[in-house]
Amino acid sequence: MAILVTGGTGYIGSHTVVELIAAGYNVVIADNFYNSSPEVLNRLKTITGKDIPFFKCDVCNKDEVEMLFNTFNEIDAVIHFAAYKAVGESVEKPLDYYENNIGGALCILQAMKRHNVKNFVFSSSATVYGDPEIVPCDENAPANGATNPYGWTKVMQEQILRDMCVADKSMNVAILRYFNPIGAHPSGLIGEDPNGIPNNLLPYIAQAAIGKYPSVRIFGTDYPTPDGTGVRDYIHVVDLALGHVAAVKKLFTNCGLVTYNLGTGKGYSVLEVVKAFEKACGKTLEKNILPRRAGDIAVNYANPAKAKAELGWSARYGIEDMCAHSWNWQSKNPNGYKE
Repeated sequence: MAILVTGGTGYIGSHTVVELIAAGYNVVIADNFYNSSPEVLNRLKTITGKDIPFFKCDVCNKDEVEMLFNTFNEIDAVIHFAAYKAVGESVEKPLDYYENNIGGALCILQAMKRHNVKNFVFSSSATVYGDPEIVPCDENAPANGATNPYGWTKVMQEQILRDMCVADKSMNVAILRYFNPIGAHPSGLIGEDPNGIPNNLLPYIAQAAIGKYPSVRIFGTDYPTPDGTGVRDYIHVVDLALGHVAAVKKLFTNCGLVTYNLGTGKGYSVLEVVKAFEKACGKTLEKNILPRRAGDIAVNYANPAKAKAELGWSARYGIEDMCAHSWNWQSKNPNGYKE
């Protein structure tokens, strides 16, 4: 028995691999290093003490995916992370996002069907809720109001999974809608290391704190929020990883199709996150106020009660720990995995 983790050397994938192994699962990683580094495999071995089977694979390549499943015929569950994930970039390159995100998922699901693999965890997103009328969002909120192409790829993939489960009652699928992952493994050995200029808030703040950028970019200070900046539910990546472990356990009860929010249930503004990071790194950061970014919304945070009730999962870390662990990673690895 083994869990296949696509995108397993990426930010969330690598942390999930650590927690799966800690929980006693055998893991196979598939990745093509599009937005990650082979060095992650060495760091994972240091943390876990194990040589983790790895297969270099583009999940959009049907032949490579078929070879993956032929090579590791013990796979009986898949956690699918491999996808493009930058909201702003998706607005600029929508066709790339639809082709990669939906095409990759279909390749994996078709291979699972051919190889009789019945358990699938899907890396979805709170972006499926769009600009929600009511916050915190629970899983019953309308999930077809994405405001950007990245979000629409998640909406469409969720619908594909629902249709698949109607057609095949033997499938077990967990759709995990998570909010804003930040932080890093407490060891400082793995963390978020995006290629180029970071699209997400925390890695940009962290890189500004080590001097790579002169200031922190604040996109919009005129939102209808207490301090005018966007409010999000930031969740520690280790908590998020543990949510995936809980979801895998749920799949093996033959649960059918289930959907869960993974968040803390608390919203923090951009300026509150910057302040918490300033405390972690011990310095005041310059702020560069810019216009709103395309596709962004004012407020979104989770109601995670269903995950607590059905998975026994809830987030443990607060914003100060998230920022402290992020700074620990960035200060120890100022160039990420490119040392």
